[in-house]
Amino acid sequence: MIASVRGRVAAVRLDSVVIEVGGVGLLLQATPGTLAELRPGQETELATSLVVREDSLTLFGFGTTDERDVFETVQTVSGIGTRLALAMLAVHTPEGLRLAVAQQDLTALTKVPGIGRKGAQRIVLELTDRLGAPSGGATVAAAVKPADTGGWRDQVLDALTGLGWPAKAASDAVDKVVGAPDSPVALDENGTPPDMAQVLRAALRQLGRTG
Repeated sequence: MIASVRGRVAAVRLDSVVIEVGGVGLLLQATPGTLAELRPGQETELATSLVVREDSLTLFGFGTTDERDVFETVQTVSGIGTRLALAMLAVHTPEGLRLAVAQQDLTALTKVPGIGRKGAQRIVLELTDRLGAPSGGATVAAAVKPADTGGWRDQVLDALTGLGWPAKAASDAVDKVVGAPDSPVALDENGTPPDMAQVLRAALRQLGRTG
């Protein structure tokens, strides 16, 4: 079991980060919220979860041990794999998931792409005694910091569809948030948003309202 990784951030991608440890670059899949806090060249330490399959070894990285523990716990629910577990943490913080389960808030749980009402009911049933009691309010925490290059819209859409949202819904949400009057993520005269991480946060909030 690899419990954590510490080293220099070599690259931040849409859904993963490369961390150099002792001259070896380790690829870690990560939540958008975790990726949003990382910058190439910085030193960082991430809690990790190693998922072993017959044909692969996949390392997942998290900004906190709580996020890692919730990621592992939700996978004990039948039908929840790593992809859905990451999507759950893209839409809700660990505390938000605890609150949704404790309050049996099926609406909040079904905001996660890939989770329907029956799936949400199963999550509540199987996780009520496993996640622990909530201690605060739920918040949406999701963003990624792609490289500051061209094609920002495609990168944002790739991140959203990678989390499970339909392409049309993701495209509509991005158009709405960047085109809204007085939007903090409105495009400048060059057709570029101020920060792609902010666009992703805004689009995720929009999808949460309409999903």
